[in-house]
Amino acid sequence: MIQLLPIAIAALFLFSLSVPVSANDAVSDDLREFIDEMHRDYEFDPDQLRKLLAKAEVKQSILDAISRPAERVVPWHEYRQQFTTERRIREGVDFRNAHKDRLVAIGDADLANAVVGILGVETFYGRITGKFRVIDALTTLAFHYPPRAEFFRDELRQFLLLTREEAVDPLTALGSYAGAMGSPQFIASSYRKYSVDADGDGRRDLWSNWDDVIGSVAAYLRAFGWQAGGPVVVPATLTDGDMSRFNMGKIELNETVQSLRDKGVKFETTAPADAPAMLIVAAGKEGPEYRVGFSNFYTITRYNRSSMYSMAVYDLGQAVAATETSP
Repeated sequence: MIQLLPIAIAALFLFSLSVPVSANDAVSDDLREFIDEMHRDYEFDPDQLRKLLAKAEVKQSILDAISRPAERVVPWHEYRQQFTTERRIREGVDFRNAHKDRLVAIGDADLANAVVGILGVETFYGRITGKFRVIDALTTLAFHYPPRAEFFRDELRQFLLLTREEAVDPLTALGSYAGAMGSPQFIASSYRKYSVDADGDGRRDLWSNWDDVIGSVAAYLRAFGWQAGGPVVVPATLTDGDMSRFNMGKIELNETVQSLRDKGVKFETTAPADAPAMLIVAAGKEGPEYRVGFSNFYTITRYNRSSMYSMAVYDLGQAVAATETSP
């Protein structure tokens, strides 16, 4: 049975699975300030908002999830295998066939492939989208997780505005433990800023409207600089394996096609010599695996700041496209 305890003594009972936010009303200056701000800046009715937040629950399982120590770093060859299984590729083909018209409407085959890859990696084409109520996740993290309270307080603000704009029920909307929503796993601020009403029905629905989902992921990538017809990533070799010539500290386009070639990286591309590029090194099964990423690859990393994630998205999207077109 889930225990419901006043927040003032919740710290003594961390085994409790949830704590009612309503107990915060008398003790939380932050919560009162938040309600006042939503009333002042966005004309939310303070009594209605107070009643709404009283129905949210602070979940210890959410705090545990976000505070959990990082698991071992999975090497690239294992990571890739997780997302390019026969089943995921096969279901990706089914997804493409079911939504071919909307994907074709994107007007860029590589961008459409990236959208398919993202949806396959993020949620297995909508199969795994999270089982937490978004209002529980964001309220928990906004008021009971100090390391990122400011960030999640803004996401709670954005979520409340979203529910008003899109007629979303704030008490039934589900997502991840961090409040990411729908098949593309948009956080509330991204949902409001980048999602689109692709089918023109007057709503932006990322839970059940695949036209909106596909259109919104494409819009997100375009907003972060996707270049139609541009290269994404290509395999490469490094002549001597000497990495001292490269700055690998963070994900950035810190090279050009020519500078990489001058440093002994061999790869094929039609991109001009001054095109921005980056060297990617990943742990392959037989040793280091090298690739060269271009601006469109960097754009995919804006969806999730991981080179392995972006390579998996690319590889899955390409595998689905190749399987769909093969005899």
